[in-house]
Amino acid sequence: MLRKIILAAVLATSFGGFAVPASAVLIVRTAPPPARDEVMPPPRNGHIWIAGHWDWRKNKHHWVKGAWMRERVGYQYVQPTWHERNGRWELERGNWRRGDRDGDGIPNRADRDRDGDGVRNSQDRRPDNPRRY
Repeated sequence: MLRKIILAAVLATSFGGFAVPASAVLIVRTAPPPARDEVMPPPRNGHIWIAGHWDWRKNKHHWVKGAWMRERVGYQYVQPTWHERNGRWELERGNWRRGDRDGDGIPNRADRDRDGDGVRNSQDRRPDNPRRY
């Protein structure tokens, strides 16, 4: 009985070393094929369109069709992208980033000028109006 418990514990810890988070960057040597043309369906209220992309499965590229995903308030979705670095290809998987309403890469809580009009948020009557000069 003790032998089975020890064997189960050893197996469980050995498999734990192979766990990779879904947001991890994947590196392969084979370039992805050109993206396929997709027709985006009409907009759906409360959803965002995730464009189709090439994924890496079972040692080859597989096309993942575009799909609608429920919108997450306060988050911005970053599409999956492939980048070539030093002869290898990296897939940065799609993910949600928190609090970057204006897309400048600065979280809103630290952004001093969210709308980019040159007036600090603390002195701007309308800090989210990019058309104000």
